[in-house]
Amino acid sequence: MKNQTSNAVRTILIAGLIAGVLDITGACVYAWVRASVPPVRVFHSVASGLLGQAAFNGGAKTAALGLALHFLIATIWATVFYVASRRFGFLVKQPIPAGLIYGVVVYLFMNFVVLPLSAVTRRPQLVSTRIYQALIIMFCVGLPIALIVRRFERTT
Repeated sequence: MKNQTSNAVRTILIAGLIAGVLDITGACVYAWVRASVPPVRVFHSVASGLLGQAAFNGGAKTAALGLALHFLIATIWATVFYVASRRFGFLVKQPIPAGLIYGVVVYLFMNFVVLPLSAVTRRPQLVSTRIYQALIIMFCVGLPIALIVRRFERTT
């Protein structure tokens, strides 16, 4: 039992870390290419979910908070997938479609449940922006989490 728990924690932490790195990298690259927004402002944007507009005036401390929150959220999504994969084996047997679909679920939940409940100032978004954001989450969050859970499932 202890070995299973340690394998689960290891899998979740690795999946959360990798998905977090890929997702924040994708978000930073997209923000820079689209509007020359520097990474620190992306991190402030994440922190604004908790702090509101004040996050943009908080300097390095709120940027660090945003980055920490980002990795916490990625790890929570990895945990949700891992737990679901214990109950629904097809998530591990078919990781590519499962991961991409999971990315869509994550995108929809974050944008239509979490963000409206947060302190983030909402602005209208272009359809193309929503598509890019969804693709980033599908390929940088959902897919890597599914592939990592599959990989560690085979070694346990």
